[in-house]
Amino acid sequence: MKKFFQEIKADIKFKSAGPGQKLTESAGEKAPREKPNQPALRQPRQGPTDEAQMAAAAALARLEQKQPRARGPTSQDSIRNQVRKELRAEATVSGSPEVPGTNMVPEPKEEGSTHLAVPGVYFTCPLTGATLRKDQRDARIKEAILSHFATDPVAASIMKIHTFNRDGDKVKLGVDTIARYLDNIHLHPEEEKYRKIKLQNKVFQERINCLEGAHEFFEAVGFQKVMLPVPDKESPEEFYVLSEAVLAQPQSLERHKEQLLAAQPVRAMLNRQRRVFRPSPLASQFDLPGDFFNLTAEEIKREQRLRSDAVERLSMLRTKAMREKEEQRELRKYTYTLLRVRLPDGCLLQGTFYARERMAAVYGFVREALQSDWLPFELLASGGQKLSEDENLVLNECGLVPSALLTFSWDVAVLEDVKAAGAEPDSSILKPELLSAIEKLS
Repeated sequence: MKKFFQEIKADIKFKSAGPGQKLTESAGEKAPREKPNQPALRQPRQGPTDEAQMAAAAALARLEQKQPRARGPTSQDSIRNQVRKELRAEATVSGSPEVPGTNMVPEPKEEGSTHLAVPGVYFTCPLTGATLRKDQRDARIKEAILSHFATDPVAASIMKIHTFNRDGDKVKLGVDTIARYLDNIHLHPEEEKYRKIKLQNKVFQERINCLEGAHEFFEAVGFQKVMLPVPDKESPEEFYVLSEAVLAQPQSLERHKEQLLAAQPVRAMLNRQRRVFRPSPLASQFDLPGDFFNLTAEEIKREQRLRSDAVERLSMLRTKAMREKEEQRELRKYTYTLLRVRLPDGCLLQGTFYARERMAAVYGFVREALQSDWLPFELLASGGQKLSEDENLVLNECGLVPSALLTFSWDVAVLEDVKAAGAEPDSSILKPELLSAIEKLS
């Protein structure tokens, strides 16, 4: 059988070698091959019909699904998202606008979509009140702090120390050292040695010189850079020396020290983007932008640390409480969540929250929108579970990520007491300014 196939291969090779040539015939005497006549111009082919294109696309989609993949998704969420994408692609090819069961988990869409529940995640600068995108937060806040030096250099330098330096331990150590310098001057105003700070001092170099804003603070509170002679040194060295005018008012140093110790980093505040919608059957449908799903570099590092800890925990026996704690930690992969509250009249109140915020923040957000904010109320999850304001619940631990629909309900017992006293809650529970800006949910 092997010899049979070898003969077939040799025959095919012989036939494909072209016309033969005599051994006595030189290469130059070989008769020229006749050039084939040029074929007639062909008519351009018509493209495939729409039905053929749809059939081919469907066949390619099925082939791609059957082909083995080198590395598939590893988490349940990624598997679910991949299946949803493939179902939607196949539904688009077959002409079906919707695929049943694919709206269980919202899929992030592009920022330019007109049907997004919210255009993105935005923040508010606490210094200027400007609305900022995620990628603008740090740069715009730094600009606001630097511009504040023209009006209040002490406050600006304190904000720069706490905001520009990311290492909290270094900031605390440096701030405590500066406070000790100021304490010594305040407690011993007659001692000249406390009014001078050597810049080449080891403690100053290791704890203070490395902090952005530290030199601006010393100059703002009244220190001046002066070159002074040093014993046993040939050349003078640089010192911070407190001016006589500030020394005459030591209470100002104490006030600046308290401001420095009590200050916090300036961070952009999450913009709730409060919106009110008319009653709609689309209340439970959320189309979220990519900001709700994309992770920053810091969030990715935090997630990596959590996964490393999880690998270590898998090597040891775990109790039920430990497993439940790990399940709750899995919910922390979301940074933001979009909540809607269905009011008794059917209107919807929408706002953006951090996934790690407490339920008290949601209650406060709803209470600010009520006309009768003095009446107690309750918020219920989709399954009827009561979400209490006093239990210190975290949103992601309640399963309210990355989006959720809550139901507003007056506290029945208190409402009966109010009615018995002859009072009634307003028929329209929202404030007039919110009702005037009501929108249609699309």
